Amino acid sequence: MGVADDLVPVLKKLRLSGVLQSLELRNREATDDGLAHTEYLFRLLHDEVDRRESKQLSLRLRRASFEGMKSIEDFDFQFNPNVPKAKVLDLATCQFVERRANVLIIGQTGVGKSHLAQALGHRACRAGYSALYIAAHDLLTQLRASRADQSYERKLARFTAPELLIIDDLGLRPLSGDEPLDVYEVIRRRYERGAMIVTSNRAIEEWHPLFGDALLASAAMDRLLHHAHVIDIEGESYRNPKSGKRSRA
Repeated sequence: MGVADDLVPVLKKLRLSGVLQSLELRNREATDDGLAHTEYLFRLLHDEVDRRESKQLSLRLRRASFEGMKSIEDFDFQFNPNVPKAKVLDLATCQFVERRANVLIIGQTGVGKSHLAQALGHRACRAGYSALYIAAHDLLTQLRASRADQSYERKLARFTAPELLIIDDLGLRPLSGDEPLDVYEVIRRRYERGAMIVTSNRAIEEWHPLFGDALLASAAMDRLLHHAHVIDIEGESYRNPKSGKRSRA
């Protein structure tokens, strides 16, 4: 039994068995390049760090439930010069997530709201933050169903646990039944505890009537707008541009 074979049970006990994937390569590199012991050890362990970070990133992206691989780099800022590029790039640093602030992206259908929201979510995941993307309709449907099977608190916890929650297309249809209270509860429980990105095709002043109750609307909107960054996008749809520009969204 060689030294490499002796290493296997030791590395497994230390939960470092991934080191075996690059052990032979680093051994050959150390011999060919005459690496110092510390440099050899650094490179070997750095390989393991890279593997773990890649695995953790893949896990965060999977748990985030994004609809696709949207990125800031893929967003066509030239199509619509009204999109505040400098502000978007500043948000892409994810400082708003660290500060537990909110981002509200407003605009008509097709202007790139979902793309930007998910792209910022991807940046957050790459920066090490947990995220969850969900359409407003699905969020409300899940909370409504959870009332019936007595899992409401557990379902609410799913929406309050991630460091960044992305709610897409809020207000696409009027809120009904317990939905205004559900939206308020999500906002209240995340207030100054976690960041949110909310997209909507309704102007901010149109959000209050959605709640159907002035006091509930005021309580929800005060929390949502506090520390909020608002991006109001005007322009043509990427999917159906009237000017004949080629769509990239």
